Amino acid sequence: MYRFIFILFMVIAGCTNQAQERSTEILLGAYQLEEYLPLLTGKQVGLSVNHSSLIGQTHLTDSLISLGISVKKVFTPEHGFTGTVSDGVNIEYDSSLSSYELVSLYGKNKKPTPEQLSGIEIMVFDIQDVGARFYTYASTMQFVMEACAESGIPIIILDRPNPNGSYVDGPVLDTALRSFVGLNPIPIVHGMTIGELAQMINGEGWLANGIQTELQVIKMKNWDHGMTYSLPVKPSPNLPDDLSISLYPSLCLFEGTIMSVGRGTDYAFQQIGHPEYPDTTYSFTPISKEGAKWPPYEDVVCYGLSWTGSQPQYRLTLQPLIQAYKEMNRDDFFNNYFKRLAGTNSLQKQIEEGLSEDEIRSSWEPALSNFKMKREQYLLYQ
Repeated sequence: MYRFIFILFMVIAGCTNQAQERSTEILLGAYQLEEYLPLLTGKQVGLSVNHSSLIGQTHLTDSLISLGISVKKVFTPEHGFTGTVSDGVNIEYDSSLSSYELVSLYGKNKKPTPEQLSGIEIMVFDIQDVGARFYTYASTMQFVMEACAESGIPIIILDRPNPNGSYVDGPVLDTALRSFVGLNPIPIVHGMTIGELAQMINGEGWLANGIQTELQVIKMKNWDHGMTYSLPVKPSPNLPDDLSISLYPSLCLFEGTIMSVGRGTDYAFQQIGHPEYPDTTYSFTPISKEGAKWPPYEDVVCYGLSWTGSQPQYRLTLQPLIQAYKEMNRDDFFNNYFKRLAGTNSLQKQIEEGLSEDEIRSSWEPALSNFKMKREQYLLYQ
């Protein structure tokens, strides 16, 4: 027993030192072992994690196992445990390579089944989100919450900063367009941490049949929504740095068009292009690579616009989309996926009709303001 307490003390001290090395102010949820380790001791534990689930340089899974916690299964989101698998690619694991079973929550199996949860007594979710409605890690969290609620399993969320958490913007999702890239009536940029969003999902009855899960959020210390935060690892293969993360809420809408967002290059979500874009001043050529297998326009020169080298700007803008639509002047500019990403049938029509960004923004009210008011009751940080 004394040896266990000593090891725990040393790990917590080490984690605190690592946190201070990376940030003199922010203490992430995962680092606060003293708050959640007692809840896991002596239980069969499930983890919903990926490569971002770190305590300093050590993965959460390894930290817990080293402390004698029984990790039974590990559930992973899109891009897999390593965070290197291309978008849209299903994952199969060889669980004989580890002491726990790995389960992919992507493709046809987005929600843990009762059989997959069998024997698990408590679930821990610790995945770095980027605060955009169509980023699928939050959808994975919701399905994990729902499955845990149905099986009577409590869930702990280890909170991490939202790098786009300083603002709220965009059209609120029409639930008729509900999909894996948008489950709830929230705007494109919701301005909430993964822990705050979990509380809203629970509190608003957005789980199936209005059920609620037994939820505990391990809050961060010394972080607020006005702070910038540079992620220590890429949250997914095609968000390489702070600039891509800040542009993602605006440029991801291009995934619902004929344009490339730079997948298959080193600057995904920092540039847009098409082989027939009329302005040929700037160009890039996508290639197949790890995390971007078979990208759109593979090995074909694309012309377009670039923000590479600029400073991150944490705001949502429609100007690139409006400009590209006008420049391309094609009836097939949008595809069927666009409405799912936008969360509304209106945005495509508004752009096609030539409305200005200000005119389009006015149509987001009063739903956007109503969301902001509702959001307030679930905030854990100011």
